[in-house]
Amino acid sequence: MASVMEDPTLERHFKGHKDAVTCADFNPNRKQLASGSLDKNLMIWNLAPKARAFQFVGHQDVITGVQFSPSSNLVASSSKDRTVRLWTPSMKGESTVFKAHTAAVRSVAFSHDGQRLVTASDDKSVKVWSVHRQCFIYSLNQHTNWVRCARFSPDGRIIASCGDDRTVRLWDTSTKHCINCLTDCGGSATFVDFNSSGTCIASSGADSTLKIWDLRTNKLIQHYLHSAGINSFSFHPSNNYVISGSNDGTIKILDLLEGRLIYTLHGHKGAVITVAFSRAGDVFASGGADSQVLLWKTNFDSRSYQDTVSVLEERLTLTEDKLKECLSHQSQILKDLRASRTRRRTESEGTDESSVHST
Repeated sequence: MASVMEDPTLERHFKGHKDAVTCADFNPNRKQLASGSLDKNLMIWNLAPKARAFQFVGHQDVITGVQFSPSSNLVASSSKDRTVRLWTPSMKGESTVFKAHTAAVRSVAFSHDGQRLVTASDDKSVKVWSVHRQCFIYSLNQHTNWVRCARFSPDGRIIASCGDDRTVRLWDTSTKHCINCLTDCGGSATFVDFNSSGTCIASSGADSTLKIWDLRTNKLIQHYLHSAGINSFSFHPSNNYVISGSNDGTIKILDLLEGRLIYTLHGHKGAVITVAFSRAGDVFASGGADSQVLLWKTNFDSRSYQDTVSVLEERLTLTEDKLKECLSHQSQILKDLRASRTRRRTESEGTDESSVHST
């Protein structure tokens, strides 16, 4: 078990891509990691030691986004070839192609029920797709420049999108209307996502800043800096931490409860283009311009903290039990002493009375 606030450690290197790694995502069961690259290939890495990796070929241009479905049986990928592909890893090489965008597709993400996909594109649109029917459903069209990223909220009621028009937009999925537009971005916004509770949203971009808004108040509550543009970030499932990857070649780990930077990691040679926590938060991945995918052990996460707390509570409980046992024993001794004292006092008082009576 990791102790509280141990340093994160680099566990493994995955080498197989022939160009920069642009995106990565963990299988919800944590046994696999998917990555996409400028080399146009999708790789699925098995995390077991010495296990095989699988290469999926089909896109005709750079892969820009990848995500496993919540059920783990599908993988979605987006590409500059204007398409989205839906892969079934168990049927290696088989994919369904989604076409509706008229320019490069920059990101793809599943809804949390796995029924829909949302994509962002250089055609200035956000599009929603049906996974079951494998078709385009509707488009959201108020961005005035390239849309870099789009994500569903955890409850599926809101879509967040961001782009080169320097805005983060929030869309109501039932009315298809833009319900909020956050304009605090200092430059092109490259990435956006919700925390796991859906109460906060974060965006990052070319201004080297990661910004976090509270959606209950629509106020900017935190911001953090890199020394160059931020390409990607990922919330820890506890919502207590964020990791970010930047063109400055570093990964930063931020403690959101204390509002401070706790680690700066150097593992890639060149820009860090993508970062992602596993669903459990115990490991995270990073991909970079050096064509590598790195797997890191978190160590500092709240799960380890909770484990430590549980052990301390267990020890405290044992101590309390022993203390109670000891107090119970001491209480019995006191009772015996009191009883003995009472008997002696009674015997003494009886002797006096006899003496008086005899007088």
